[in-house]
Amino acid sequence: MTAAPVLGTELFTEVHDRHFTAIYRYVAGRLGAQVAEDVAAETFLVAFDRRKTFDATRGDLRAWLFGIATNLVSRHRRKEARHYRALARLETPRPAEGHENRVLDAGRLGKALSRLTAGERDVLLLVALADLGYAEVAEALGISPGTVGSRLSRARKKLTPVLAQEARDE
Repeated sequence: MTAAPVLGTELFTEVHDRHFTAIYRYVAGRLGAQVAEDVAAETFLVAFDRRKTFDATRGDLRAWLFGIATNLVSRHRRKEARHYRALARLETPRPAEGHENRVLDAGRLGKALSRLTAGERDVLLLVALADLGYAEVAEALGISPGTVGSRLSRARKKLTPVLAQEARDE
């Protein structure tokens, strides 16, 4: 059974209002704030255009939207890769005291994220930035929950040395 009435034109504003902020935050974390507004808006344009293809029996609306957003982020991979390379070049001065000492060095994080495969980065950032669970990530990316788990495990393994270095530097 298709959920076209849920995504009918008259109710789509409600869908946008309910999910835009979460989609925006996820995209901003992936691509930066400058393009996040455009890509998040494009996510809803694509969703609106495809609203009749959404099938609630096959999955959750939120995961469907994050899947669209992830696909749009993939179109911006070059910009994303440049963003991570730029972060890796940053030398972030850290104050001697205060909360800032507990914030992960952006340069190290950028370098580590640039070493992940696209699939590992997608899974990690959907979990970390969009706060999706394994099943939602699997649905958003069209992969199995087991694949989500293995990609997330590999990503964490690759990030562990970066996080360990941060802990030693504190």
